Amino acid sequence: MKSRALFSRAEMLRMNVETLEERGISVEEIAEVAYAQQSKWTDEVSRQDCMDSVEKILSLRDTFHILQLGAEIDRLTEEGRIREPLRTILHDDLGLFGIDELFGLELAGIYGTIGKTNFGDIDVNKPSIVGQLNKMGKEDDKVCHTFLDDVVGAIAAAASTRVAQIFNENEAQKDPRYKEIKLDFDL
Repeated sequence: MKSRALFSRAEMLRMNVETLEERGISVEEIAEVAYAQQSKWTDEVSRQDCMDSVEKILSLRDTFHILQLGAEIDRLTEEGRIREPLRTILHDDLGLFGIDELFGLELAGIYGTIGKTNFGDIDVNKPSIVGQLNKMGKEDDKVCHTFLDDVVGAIAAAASTRVAQIFNENEAQKDPRYKEIKLDFDL
């Protein structure tokens, strides 16, 4: 019997959470990065808002593909199953490689230019779990987080941006000139 290629959003969320946990990362740690980033701009953001947004991002098909592929490349690199010279380039997280950042930019770009800008901030400053993953990948010869630190940072960036978009939507609806239009629209 042929393996499945399509999964529901609930299944993709579950598999993404499992993959992150296998790599030592919790949804809460990603939400904390999103919270730290978004709370700079508004006092109204809550950690629960960020948790909800991280889970939403983890249920998206593009996120599923990017996270699963990135985690698998890192795992195969750790196991020595990627051929040279790519194995060393990946294991050492060569600064000029850049494909890992493309994964991050693509994922954060789900929420437009601001998502990409937020990713750039996280990628440069490497807060919390993002910095821990990056450091561990560089200091432990048995660990590779070349893709995962960027993917985790991008999930946090997208979640932070999603929270901002929800707040802006709620503010727009408070305007007395607002007229509700029925849309099947999901941030």
